[in-house]
Amino acid sequence: MHSAFSKIITVCDNCGYKSINEAVLQAEDYDTILVKKGTYKEFNIRILKPLTLLGENNSIIDGEDQGEIITVYSNNVTIDGLTIINVGTSYTTDYAAIRVVKSDHFVIQNVILEKLFFGIYLEKSNDGRLSCNKITGDAVEEFNSGNGIHLWHCKNIKVNQNIVQHVRDGIYLEFSDNIKIENNLSINNVRYGLHFMFSNHDMYQNNIFENNGAGVAVMFSKDIKMYNNTFKKNWGTASFGMLLKEINDAEILGNTFEENTVGINIEGTNRIVYCNNDFIRNGWAIKVRGACYANSFEQNNFLHNSFDISYNSGMNNNVFINNFWSNYAGYDLDKNGIGDVPYRPVKLFSYIVNRTPETIILLRSLFIDIIDISEKVSPVFTPDYLVDEQPNMKKINHDRS
Repeated sequence: MHSAFSKIITVCDNCGYKSINEAVLQAEDYDTILVKKGTYKEFNIRILKPLTLLGENNSIIDGEDQGEIITVYSNNVTIDGLTIINVGTSYTTDYAAIRVVKSDHFVIQNVILEKLFFGIYLEKSNDGRLSCNKITGDAVEEFNSGNGIHLWHCKNIKVNQNIVQHVRDGIYLEFSDNIKIENNLSINNVRYGLHFMFSNHDMYQNNIFENNGAGVAVMFSKDIKMYNNTFKKNWGTASFGMLLKEINDAEILGNTFEENTVGINIEGTNRIVYCNNDFIRNGWAIKVRGACYANSFEQNNFLHNSFDISYNSGMNNNVFINNFWSNYAGYDLDKNGIGDVPYRPVKLFSYIVNRTPETIILLRSLFIDIIDISEKVSPVFTPDYLVDEQPNMKKINHDRS
């Protein structure tokens, strides 16, 4: 019914409406506001009715650092094809380029956001889609920057094919369930490429997290599916590809962890399946901090990491089986592709470095090789039962196509 009566309202210097805000106020439900090419110096645009706000040739809204630019308070709103710059910065109010408040069935797509505090901020909103947006901040430190895409108390949101860079957290979720995060590029962010807090039944797949303060942090959540992502070059004294803290019943499948200080840092995680992942040239492939039970590691490749597994406990009830370890020096007399000698991935030296980090300067020295060999023969400090009884002799082919 609304499509038959809706109309197009055009905004430009020579049009009946020269201001976006004025057009929004005068529009009726389900109208389309077409913003012609140009620069519009406006902020605090409030959308209180179902509308489509459509930019032509990425027409520019310049907030002149005065505050929030667009705030949506209605269901069925689409924002498409705009460039928004110069969001105001405040240490008491989280100003955003686009904020959606208690609204459902919205679409934000093909939008370019630059010189921002927060980019897209969703608050108690559901059943929406954020697609093909490019968000670029100028964040240098955590305390005076905001997140690129921020979800708070949201459900059923699709976040796909966005580029987010130079903000605090690329994508942030808090109390947000049934979220799908796919095919995004989150790079060069100050803190995390993706950050979960108290969010359940979510999935992220086919994303790239590169050169962030740290790749992804998943905390105090359950039933998270993490498929076919790339975590790369997240370097620093406290950096990792992925941090898992207090996570239960999750799947980590088909991911690549390459050249991170730590591939995965896990603490208080239970019943997690790690399968078909590649750990390539990390400082530590996996650091197990403690309270991690009933996890399984199967069919993963551990390739040329300084340490494959680091463990701070002598106990283990996690299962390692059929992984490929580039440091494995066993043999396969029956030619079945499985090593005849079990592999112990935890080195005594990794245990020493956990206790005394300064000893890392001894890495790859002859003395360290000798103590590692002696620990393999008769484990004293490393977990006696942490062993891959059936290591693969050849690198496992994980088809990423």
